[in-house]
Amino acid sequence: MSNPPMVLAAAVVSLVSLLPVGFVIWIGIQTGWETASALIFRPRVGELLINTALLVAVTIPISIILAVTLAWFTERTDLRGARIWSWLAVAPLAVPAFVQSYAWVSLIPGLHGLFGGVLVSVLAYFPFLYLPVSAQLRRLDPAIEDAAASLGNGPWRVFFFAVLPQLRLAICGGSLLIGLHLLAEYGLYVMIRFDTFTTAIVDQFQSAFNGPAANMLGGVLVVCCFGLLGLEALLRGNERYARVGSGAPRDTMKHRLGLLAVPAFLICLITAGLSLGVPFVTLARWLSIGGMDSWRLDLIGMALGQTIIFAVAGALLTTIITVPMAWLSVRAPGRFQRIMEACHYYVGSLPGVVVALALVTVTVRVALPLYQTVFTLLLAYALLFLPRSLVGLRASIAQVPVELEQAAMALGRSPAQAVRQITMRLAAPGVAVSMALVGLGITNELTATLMLAPNGTRTLAMQFWSLTSEIDYVGAAPYALMMVLLSLPMTLLLYAQSKRFGGR
Repeated sequence: MSNPPMVLAAAVVSLVSLLPVGFVIWIGIQTGWETASALIFRPRVGELLINTALLVAVTIPISIILAVTLAWFTERTDLRGARIWSWLAVAPLAVPAFVQSYAWVSLIPGLHGLFGGVLVSVLAYFPFLYLPVSAQLRRLDPAIEDAAASLGNGPWRVFFFAVLPQLRLAICGGSLLIGLHLLAEYGLYVMIRFDTFTTAIVDQFQSAFNGPAANMLGGVLVVCCFGLLGLEALLRGNERYARVGSGAPRDTMKHRLGLLAVPAFLICLITAGLSLGVPFVTLARWLSIGGMDSWRLDLIGMALGQTIIFAVAGALLTTIITVPMAWLSVRAPGRFQRIMEACHYYVGSLPGVVVALALVTVTVRVALPLYQTVFTLLLAYALLFLPRSLVGLRASIAQVPVELEQAAMALGRSPAQAVRQITMRLAAPGVAVSMALVGLGITNELTATLMLAPNGTRTLAMQFWSLTSEIDYVGAAPYALMMVLLSLPMTLLLYAQSKRFGGR
């Protein structure tokens, strides 16, 4: 189905999404090889590279072990209270990573370095692995395990050689998400006093505005992101995981834990205590110390209002500019459309600091009146959260029969009118879900907001960060609590979607 306005709109958004990579290439050419090599090949960059590599190499395997263990206990065993433990394994997503860091630093002031970074990172991000792994375990045909057991394999061999390979896609996808978050995170590692590329870029930006050192570090960070994407594609492989055969897979049987019941319970309890108990106990402690004096309702109300306005406006803009690509990917798939779709997806893998640097450079050198304006900040949000919106919109549009659009056009509607009046109305529930996911992602965004927000902007994340930078942990507690409360709907939504995906 041809729709030139949709193609044009999607092409424009795709070109804009290439801005960060174009910025990196342009800065590299403009800086020149001699200066660029001097800025890149120096001990400080090597130190940051080692720190980042160690962080990724240690955090991801620990997260995989923890997430797979919890998913197996909650989905495939007779663990008591499995539904509650399943929810508690997802709930840490409601606590922003820099709030996790704030809680742990408040509890253990001496926590810093690689150990502290790995500990808080695992607790903040392991749900990104737990969600897809648990969903995959619910859908896995138990006949695979029966076949492996019938060949004389014990329970452990069945798990490692029959079940675990079926989880490869879920593990690779979740690990990629965690790896990209590790590269992009700023607030968590500043509070833990662990230097990464993102913390160094922001420090350089604040000390020498838009200097070449920050830009070159941004280029190295982009290369690291693409390296992670390539590694995930390599490890994912091309194996087939779909079930082929007559009939439907039967329900899974719950394995009896027996003597492992107590260790399984303790693992779930300790994980929930560290990932949820510590943040909430710490928040309660600071709130009780501050009392009512810490609740400066005028400032908190202003920050809450600005956060909601930015979240709603950013979600609306992101959804509007994503609709053409979502429609084309469903109604008119092709090679050109797949290229444009890849442009929409890749930008979501870039750290916020790189997107912010690109927009700062463009606005300062080409469109100065747009520098530090609401439009530029909303554009950054749109670029960062394009993939979230595209995934939800594409699934919703795919459920609307194309024949309804054709019938509307046969009755005199233009293609644009048919999409707006028929398709988007029927896809409204999915559109609302996508907007909620984008809006709640914007609520907890920190790095791009710090670099691009207009003067006088005070979101919840910015106010929290300003107060914690002044070591005013009592004053920061109400803002942290408000961010957690605003994040809970997104967590509930992700949990519900995961259950639906798994057939529950």
